[in-house]
Order: sequence, then structure tokens, then C-alpha cells
Amino acid sequence: MILRIMKYAALFVCILAQAFAAEPIAGKWLLKSQQVAGQETTSRPLTLRITQAGDALEFEYSVMVNQKQEVSLRFAARLDGSEADVKNSAGSKIGTAKVKRFGSSQYLVMLEGANRPTTSGRLTLSGNGKTLVSESDATAPGGAKTHTVQTFERQ
Repeated sequence: MILRIMKYAALFVCILAQAFAAEPIAGKWLLKSQQVAGQETTSRPLTLRITQAGDALEFEYSVMVNQKQEVSLRFAARLDGSEADVKNSAGSKIGTAKVKRFGSSQYLVMLEGANRPTTSGRLTLSGNGKTLVSESDATAPGGAKTHTVQTFERQ
């Protein structure tokens, strides 16, 4: 009886550890290049911080403003595709995000909000874990479509 309880306890610990295993995408990422509609474009230095909080990932995009890092938007989403609030630098809700794990190194992301482009894309982590590529398609409220590819390097 005690042996059976110990086996179930060990199985439970293994399942729990796997459920909260570190996501390989977590880290601090710096934008290295960006293409919008097939054209290389310059951007202010953009930092993407992804941290794991239990079964969710917290995404925080920030840019340098007057020599200071300023958060432009953030959200914390579970990896099951459920909706999460997207907030701006003032903490006001500006839309929703959905994130879903797709294979071992990809994440599907959808962002939408009133009077904002609806964006769906894929984050792909390189095999060595040092590069993150964000490829997305956005549809503006007027219907204009834009394809964007951003390449980030782990810091």
C-alpha cells in the first residue's frame, strides 16, 4: 500500500514538473532587423522580454524614449489559446492576445483591439535558442494588409 502511494506521488511530481517546465522562448530579446511588406525598415531599439509565470508567458515590449526604457505594451497569456488582456504603458486595456504553443519551438500569436490592426503570426525559436523570428500578418481596420518579419537576438 505504501509503495503504491509512493509510486502515485512520484508520478504526480513528474507530471507537475513537466507542466511547469521552463519555456525555451523565455528571455530578453533585442530586435536586430525588421522587414515590413518585404522592405528592410529601421526601428527604434525594441526589447521583448518574455518571462514565465506558472502556466502563462508574460510578454513585454519596450522601446528607448529619452534615454529610458519605456514599456509600450504587455500581456500575460496562457499557452492554450485563451484570451488575455493587452495593456499599454499606462496600464489601460487596448486589446486582447491569444498565444498557443505550436510544436517544440513555435508559438502562434494573435493580437486584436478596437481601432487597431488585427495581427496573427508565429514566433519561431532557432535550434540553438539564440534567435527568435516573429513573422506576422496585420489587417488594419480599413482592410489594408501588411506582412512583417522581425528578427530578435537573445540578450
